[in-house]
Amino acid sequence: MDLVKTFRSRLSENWKIQSSKDILERGDVVSTPGHDKKAWIPAQVPATVLGILVTNEIIEDPYFGENLKKIPKALFEVPWWYATRFTLDDSHSRAFATLLFDGINYKANVWLNGKQIADSDSIDGAYRRTEFDVSKYIVTGENVLAIEVVPPRPGDFSIGFVDWNPPAPDGNMGVFRPVTLEIHQGVRIKDPFVRTKIDLPHLTKAKLTVSTELKNDAHKPLTGILKGTIAQCIFEKEITIPAGTTIETRFTSEEFPQLVFENPRLWWPVNLGEPELYELQLEFKIDNEISSLSHTSFGIREVEDYWLNDIHRGFKINGQKVLIKGAGWTDDLLLMDTDENLEAEVKYVKQMNLNCIRLEGFWGKDHTIYDLCDAHGILLMVGWSCHWEHEIHMGVPVDERFGGVYKQEHIEHVAQAWEEQVLWLRNHPSIFVWTVASDKVPITALEQRYIATFAKYDPTRPYLNSTGGVGSDQHVIGSEDVISEISGSSGVKMLGPYAYTAPVYWFTDTNFGGAYGFNTETGPGAQVPTLRSLKRFIPEDKLWPINETWNYHCGLYEFADLDRFVKAINQRYGEPDSLKSFDKKAQVMNYELMRPMFEAFQVYKQRSTGIIQWMLNAAWPKMYWQLYDYYLMPTGAFYATQKALSPLHLIYNYGNHTIYAINDHLKEVKNLKACIRVYNSSSELLLKEHVPFNAPADSSLSLFEVDVLKNFSTTYFLDLRLFDEDEREIGINFYWLSTEEEVLDYEANLGEFAYHTPSKKFADFRMLNGLPQVDVVIDSHLKKQGEEQVFTAQLENIGDAIAFVVNLDIVEQGTDKPILPIFWEDNFVSLLPGEKRCLQATFKSDAVPELEVNGWNLNRIRNGKTSDTRREALP
Repeated sequence: MDLVKTFRSRLSENWKIQSSKDILERGDVVSTPGHDKKAWIPAQVPATVLGILVTNEIIEDPYFGENLKKIPKALFEVPWWYATRFTLDDSHSRAFATLLFDGINYKANVWLNGKQIADSDSIDGAYRRTEFDVSKYIVTGENVLAIEVVPPRPGDFSIGFVDWNPPAPDGNMGVFRPVTLEIHQGVRIKDPFVRTKIDLPHLTKAKLTVSTELKNDAHKPLTGILKGTIAQCIFEKEITIPAGTTIETRFTSEEFPQLVFENPRLWWPVNLGEPELYELQLEFKIDNEISSLSHTSFGIREVEDYWLNDIHRGFKINGQKVLIKGAGWTDDLLLMDTDENLEAEVKYVKQMNLNCIRLEGFWGKDHTIYDLCDAHGILLMVGWSCHWEHEIHMGVPVDERFGGVYKQEHIEHVAQAWEEQVLWLRNHPSIFVWTVASDKVPITALEQRYIATFAKYDPTRPYLNSTGGVGSDQHVIGSEDVISEISGSSGVKMLGPYAYTAPVYWFTDTNFGGAYGFNTETGPGAQVPTLRSLKRFIPEDKLWPINETWNYHCGLYEFADLDRFVKAINQRYGEPDSLKSFDKKAQVMNYELMRPMFEAFQVYKQRSTGIIQWMLNAAWPKMYWQLYDYYLMPTGAFYATQKALSPLHLIYNYGNHTIYAINDHLKEVKNLKACIRVYNSSSELLLKEHVPFNAPADSSLSLFEVDVLKNFSTTYFLDLRLFDEDEREIGINFYWLSTEEEVLDYEANLGEFAYHTPSKKFADFRMLNGLPQVDVVIDSHLKKQGEEQVFTAQLENIGDAIAFVVNLDIVEQGTDKPILPIFWEDNFVSLLPGEKRCLQATFKSDAVPELEVNGWNLNRIRNGKTSDTRREALP
């Protein structure tokens, strides 16, 4: 068998690290086989220094209690060494070789086999991608690579978190993205790109342009054949590359008609179609021998932006307007995300009916999250973090209007980093917009560089000059108007809120964060994890009452405690008398506050173009801004989002007390029927209406106004059921409402940062504390389906009262450990008297599962026999 002479290999295994304080030798010695590394710490790359120390249990679990405070930052004020070994045979060592670094935080000096191949001038910046010709340094047999990583300093454009969690004590220093060795035969394929152009609005034809760079590392010109293959489409040309140079070559549909695809399989975001993907293979042959190979996944799709009333920007995919429904992403605090967790999180996004993730900062250790979003049809907003825009995070003075990038040398640095990120990521169809600033706008010279990069390397997407803009003259976020000297307003808004916000706000506010335009960063504030998760990171003696350890796991600055959240619970639901009572009320309020935010943008979709919940996930165990917690346990807010964004369902508008029908599908749905019922707190039926209707494509339709009747109790219930033309129930939405409606205080003085609209008067749900206890029969079964287990529960409320907010968990038998991730089709459900409901969940686990059921007013019954426990082994 012929020996493979061309390959790309990630150098991920067999790494070791050590502090430079414990290394006396220079890199020319450290990078040799004879250097003793027995005392070094084993690692896999990519990984940060602190992440490796935690993995090796040298540092105590930083996520538990206040352990993070105990980690001495002095450990990370000096460089750390990373070293690995790899073996090459004779044919490979005689070939050409390139070392590629996708990301080192922050600077590095690199040696290979005793020779320095790069210094801290050439590897300088977390988001700089670098490569080095190491053909003359590789050897037959064992090769040793050593990297001296220099930590970030104040003023560096490094990785960073803002106010959503504490910073990593090591500043995330380390080799945090892949190191790759490429062996080739002289000419190397670099940065291939497939640009697609669709014949809108017909969608029956797509023109493809394929481009790539070819780099000749030889000392003489080389001529060869560049061949491309996409499915059954093949194209090729002969090319000569001068010695030591890089050239770009293109295949256009005009020159190669086979690059015109008839009836192409298009990439669509979730709920609009299938996210179809194609594969491009490029190979460059010299004298019929492959010099370099490249495989690139891409999608055929077209992205456009449009303007609503000449003020608000929206986006189209394949000519179709898309209401962006997303949430903000964060990586793990120590950049320790696993591929398995990333896959679960993207599946969670899809399950919640979200269609977008906003990446504030070029997050991710590699392409995994982008590949997953490509495959699942999840749109991505990708851009810089506000970490660089504020002195408190940069550690040096910044410009009030432009942030930390305003000096010429910094403009050059960040512009080059942006270019390298675009080249790295541009083939992902999931990325629909680049966001080049967060809270502020880039200085003119920098934005000009960005525009030049887009024109040269990626003219296929719009860009946002900021994720703020509209309404920024109100100075909710900062003291400067977010207006570019080149491109004006971004057409999107970032006006909050970020803290406790009553449901009515989202439907009635038309000046700040309410349902109009594109709100790129907003939410109702804290989302406290479930009790089971709280016990995993709060020490037992600190679990109750709420204390400084809880606060340490909140956000920073204005968000450093739960005071607003707790005040709202106390005023609205009554003061909890125990941790268990707090957990019950917190999850109910998580649900109640999250659902109307998304539903308001659905109801007012004609004046709205997008909303991004702040945030989606958690960098560490925390109390704020998350739809599921650090351990992948969904909160009440998770299922509220899933309900709110169901593509065909009924919604209650808190602002005008009207029921709306939402149809997100691109076709009309006929012969539907809404069943509207109102119950008082004693579960007596006060109102029942049936409304037949047709739902136009992509519509919000007003159906029925709910009048507050004289005999309504202070707290009452609204039950909405949607039926199709065959009288099948296809949607349920259940609300608890108050005749004492929330009154907002728009005149409140919040100082320089108007991060929320407080309430003058709170809604009253205290009657919920007096709900009668109910009995629920549960019949369940479990079956194996491939690698997954599918659990089905048949619930029946055999009582005379509503079973309020019933929550099902699956745990490992005999323990309190939940099986996660878990994919429920619905949860936190309420059952009317006599109602039956079937719920299904899928999960992967080798443990014996048990079902645990809890509810606001639930007694547990199975097969007519009363049980004292709420847990049972699954059959």
